[in-house]
Amino acid sequence: MVVKKKNKVKEKEKKIKKRAVDEEVEENGEVEDGESEEEIGNDIDDVEEEVKKLQGVLSDTGRDELERVNVTGSKPISTLKKGDKIRVDGKEYEIDAHYVLIEHGKTKEMAIELFDPNNDKDYQLRYFSDQVETSIEFYELEEILYVKKRISKVEW
Repeated sequence: MVVKKKNKVKEKEKKIKKRAVDEEVEENGEVEDGESEEEIGNDIDDVEEEVKKLQGVLSDTGRDELERVNVTGSKPISTLKKGDKIRVDGKEYEIDAHYVLIEHGKTKEMAIELFDPNNDKDYQLRYFSDQVETSIEFYELEEILYVKKRISKVEW
């Protein structure tokens, strides 16, 4: 749902920019459909603010930096299965499922469904099969949306 809204915002931004470029500016400073350049600029600013808000919803970090997570495993991550335990930043979770989220040619985007037996909350670890340490991400289920959380250490 958030992705669809984000795509609509991007489409609106593109249409506004295209309209400003494609239409001739008349002598009084207005484009043919009656919107002034200032109004178009304000619309673009509004759309950019909406995009920033959506990015904040999708990630509690508010940044898209590549952060390396310290990954320590007693066996390959691909062998983890339901019932195994994983520690994320010192807190222990139990694996509920481990599956392929999306196949990207030779590499696979994997998801490990986790839950905390103490508070019955659901979480997810996502990673790419060929680059675990640089791609692993931790998400917490809030209502109906997984929200990315910053982590520094994962072990099993």
